[in-house]
This record gives sequence, structure tokens and C-alpha cells, in this order.
Amino acid sequence: MKQGYLSQYFKGIAAKTLSAVEADYTKSNQHEFNGVASLKALFGKDKCKFPTKFIYLCDNDLEPSSDDGFLTWYDAREKHPTRTEYRLYFPTTTVSMSASAGDELFIGVKSDNKVLAIIAENGSTIANQIRWLFGIENMDHLGFSVREGLESEQDRIAFASRFILEQIGIEIEAKEDIYLDEMLYKFGGGFPTTKEFSNYARLTLKEITPFDNPDVVLISWMEREEILFRTLEKHLIAEQLSAGFFKETSSSKAITKQKIDVDVDRFISYSLSVQNRRKSRAGQAFENHVEQLLISRKINFDRTKITENKSKPDFIFPDINAYHNKNFDTTKLTMLGVKSTCKDRWRQVLVEADRITNKHLLTLEAAISENQTNEMQKQNLQLVIPKSIQSTYSKSQQFWLMSMVDFIDLVQERQSMI
Repeated sequence: MKQGYLSQYFKGIAAKTLSAVEADYTKSNQHEFNGVASLKALFGKDKCKFPTKFIYLCDNDLEPSSDDGFLTWYDAREKHPTRTEYRLYFPTTTVSMSASAGDELFIGVKSDNKVLAIIAENGSTIANQIRWLFGIENMDHLGFSVREGLESEQDRIAFASRFILEQIGIEIEAKEDIYLDEMLYKFGGGFPTTKEFSNYARLTLKEITPFDNPDVVLISWMEREEILFRTLEKHLIAEQLSAGFFKETSSSKAITKQKIDVDVDRFISYSLSVQNRRKSRAGQAFENHVEQLLISRKINFDRTKITENKSKPDFIFPDINAYHNKNFDTTKLTMLGVKSTCKDRWRQVLVEADRITNKHLLTLEAAISENQTNEMQKQNLQLVIPKSIQSTYSKSQQFWLMSMVDFIDLVQERQSMI
């Protein structure tokens, strides 16, 4: 196991495209995956039931469907003197019933010997992302593609990898404890505003300046804030768990029931607040760092000002007054939407500035499917992706993508013409 690589979380990964007989439970009662001979490298030769979390992922669902169960690995010809016939049995779950022929199956054996079985919708962005994450290139043959070791350069956990791992329920162990005492003192033992925290994160990266390569700067700032936030969050959550989630009453008879009632309600509320804070903070932090990058380069803009129908695009260039000035040349107007992750939310950007035909969207989303990027092009939406993440896209997509350097050059050129 190598820290900072996929081997820290997985012993190996297997992937294949589901056939009709595997995916459609109305066509077969078999409940077995085909072409499993290569899985001996992951599961061994002895019969075994592996505790398994099943997940179905598609681009349209905000929350994946999941079930707990088992995968059963066995040799159907165990007693045959010369032949083996290994099989991998799976139970009927809401996940297996969601699958269709052509969907992509990923089976990951985790470090604790538990298994993660992911089915990703055919042609989806999330299928693209998981295939890239695990370095699976060939899904065209009938059997499984298997990778072990997971310690090559491809398997190094970088910024884009963390986003994908969290979507499949893997909590990344990343922290900077050397800053913990300073953060607790500076922020009074709690969470500051997102703007304050973004500023603090930037200040801890003294070797990075806003005038360096903007693609590198943006990723560096985001990565540092993410790690610092998780460091502080982990400490504060541990404190809350230690304190508990109950309030004792003066009535000894009521204590037990009161502890149970309050424990459940407060714990659920606290858990939801943690998840919601993570989601909202990531998007706001991204906008904060983009804003600082633009300010440092003396680029004129307005942030979240109202256009039509109470829409509030993230950034308008050169400013909102120019946008509302009917005499201002529309070819010198620019709109930038900023979303740390896209899914299908990229369509929101299309209606946020009617005067601007060709809009721009900056995201940290890796490996968006060609179906999605083709649709973006048809809708005159230009995707802006930091350079280090562009390698997760296909060659044809990379030719079309803009980097942050490209976008800054564009708005600076338009600004110079005003």
C-alpha cells in the first residue's frame, strides 16, 4: 500500500461492459457475471462471500442508489479432477434492477477485503470518470479487464481523482495538521465564512502568487483550501462526536427516552449540516479563488449581478452596467459561469445572460462525456477547464477546450478594445 495512490484504498479493480443476460433480470435467473476467469487474481481460488456495497450511478440523479449485500465467488466444478469453472454470483438489488445492457460494471476490492460494485450508466460522464480514475482503457471485450497494484503514475491521487472517489463513497485521508492549532486560534474553534477561509488558504501558499500560470494557481488554491477545510472539519466533528448528541433532563425516568429521541434528531441534523456545508462551500470557494485571480490581473468584472429574469451569472465582463447598456457592443461582453462540478447543471448557465450568445463555463469536472460536450457546443457554451484536468478528456475534446490562460487572454483582449 502506497500513500497518495489508489492502492491506499483498493487492492485491485475489475471492469467490464454488462451484457443483456447479466443486466436484464427478466431474461435470466442466472444472477452471475460472465467472463470471470481473470478475477482469480483478485478473489483467489477458494469459495468465498465478500461483503459488498452495490452502487448505481448516472448523471441525472443527485444521489446514487445503493444496497448492501454479498458477491459469492466459487468454482462450479470444484470436485472435477481437471476442470474449473469459476462464477461470481450477485443478488437481486435495486442496483441490479436499475442496470441495462451496455452499462459499465466496476468491481473494486478494497484494502479491508470488502468489495465495492459500481454500475455506471452507458455513455455517462460518471462512467467516463471512473474508467479514467482506474486507468481502464479497453471495455470492448466480453470478459473483465483487471488491474492490480494501482501504484503507477496514473494511480496517483490528484485533485480530479478526489472528486470522483468521493462520488463513489471513498473518504480521502488528506490533512495538514501543522495548520490545525493556528486555524483553531484564528477562527475561534469554529468555521469562518467561506471568503475568510479562502483568503487564509491562499496565504498559506507563499510560494504561489496570482501572477503565476492561472491554471496552476487555481488548482493549487483549491487543493490547499480543500485539505485545510477537511483538517479543520475532522477535528470539529471529532469534538462533537465526543460531546455526544443528547441533553439530560432532571427526571431520571425520562433520561433514557430523552437521550434516544434527541440523539437521533440531533445526529441526523448534524450529519445533514456537514454534507450541506461541504457542497455549498466547494462552489463558493471556487468562485472566491476565481475572483481573486481576476482582481490580481486587473480585469474588470461584476460578480452575481442581476441580468434578465432575476438571473445572477457568476461573472459578467466588463461589468453589469455595460451589459444593461443597449448601445454597448455585445461582442465585447463576456459571461463566465463557475461550477466546481457540472452534471446536468451546466444548462442553468444558458439562460443567465440573454445578450451574450457565446457563453463560458469554468469547471473542475474531469472527463465529461462526449455526449455532454457535443451538446454544450450546440448550445454555444464553451467549456473552460484547468490544464491539468484536460488530460482526462479525449483528444478530440481537448482540441476544443479552453484553459484558464486562454480565458484570461480573451477577456483581457476584449477589455483593451473598450
